[in-house]
Amino acid sequence: MKGPLTGIRIIDWTIWQQGPVATQMLADLGADVIKIEERDKGDPGRGIVAVAGASTGKSGRNYYFEANNKHKRSIALDLKRPEAREIVYRLAAISDVFAQNFRKGVAARLGLGYADLRARNERIIYASASGYGPLGPDSGEPSFDYLGQARSGIMNTAGVEGDTPVYIHGGIADQMGAVMLAYGVMAALLARERYGVGQEVDASHLGSMMALQGLNVASRTIHGKEFNRNTRDKAFNPLWNHYRCADGKWLSLAMLQPDRYWRDFCTTLGRPDLIDDPRFAEMRTRGRNADALIKILDEIFATRSRDEWMRALKAGGDFIYTVVNSVSDLPDDPQVKANGYIVDYEHPELGPTKLLGMPVKLSETPGDPRGHAPELGEHTEAIMTEMLGYTWDDIARLREANVI
Repeated sequence: MKGPLTGIRIIDWTIWQQGPVATQMLADLGADVIKIEERDKGDPGRGIVAVAGASTGKSGRNYYFEANNKHKRSIALDLKRPEAREIVYRLAAISDVFAQNFRKGVAARLGLGYADLRARNERIIYASASGYGPLGPDSGEPSFDYLGQARSGIMNTAGVEGDTPVYIHGGIADQMGAVMLAYGVMAALLARERYGVGQEVDASHLGSMMALQGLNVASRTIHGKEFNRNTRDKAFNPLWNHYRCADGKWLSLAMLQPDRYWRDFCTTLGRPDLIDDPRFAEMRTRGRNADALIKILDEIFATRSRDEWMRALKAGGDFIYTVVNSVSDLPDDPQVKANGYIVDYEHPELGPTKLLGMPVKLSETPGDPRGHAPELGEHTEAIMTEMLGYTWDDIARLREANVI
């Protein structure tokens, strides 16, 4: 079955993570993504040697680049040369989307700005992944994931009580910026289908990470106060909290209306004496005495393994709870397996491996997350001869001139 974006062609002039992940997500949905890379070294993501202190290499492949560039075709060009830019212009004339994530003004100075490409294709969608948005005094400033987390406020939301900002590993500002850019591109594709117009799309670290924290931002703008940064031992609702079990594993409770569960919960825990304890009888008193109740629950959950508690909670009532996973647990989680959130793939060089699957399910046009990243310039000749009308003599001349 074809993906929903089959037939859509995207020129991908992006590097590192935010831009490449956006186009990779669209490639998973069936788009033909042609990745333009710097002629000699390619996307600098190819050369990254470690993330969060851990090596990115395996069997000569870079998982950082691999994860961000599945399915794509690579064409390697020296964009400082007019002959290389002419290749991009020819591609733009037959493509739907041009994506880039360089600093404001870089593309225009090279002749690859929106106006330049729109002159070749007035219906083209020009997608930019930025740090702080297209307007404002800092619109031209460079940004990476670390700065996206810093500027958006999430470093002062994550973690526990205190005033030290906490960085969240894994490039979540890049990932969220990518999600929002892909979202914007799909909205622009729909608008073009309905209204016949191409347009510019921008998704920034700052705006994307604010959207991720939408409820907290709304609390600040409407109520005048952001959420407190609390430790688990001070949770106002002890039934909206997480607890360590006897085997050192954690489980999480999420009962937003705790009074409806309280009686059955106490019975299931083998502590019916807590049901009518005046300190905990209803949500308000429970909140005022939360620290005492959390200590009691800590002691109770520490008496049995997590699996035992999971079975007890399942049998005891209609509770809302789950395990607290580590990322390492995810490939073996039965829900992850059942929904294909991680999939098996026979990589041409790595052999049997596992890839991040589709987070969104479409019943008739599901897309396919299985694929691998290209070698630098792997498809240069095929793209130029099969799509753009260049001859093999042209290829030889341009290669000799170090254009490709």
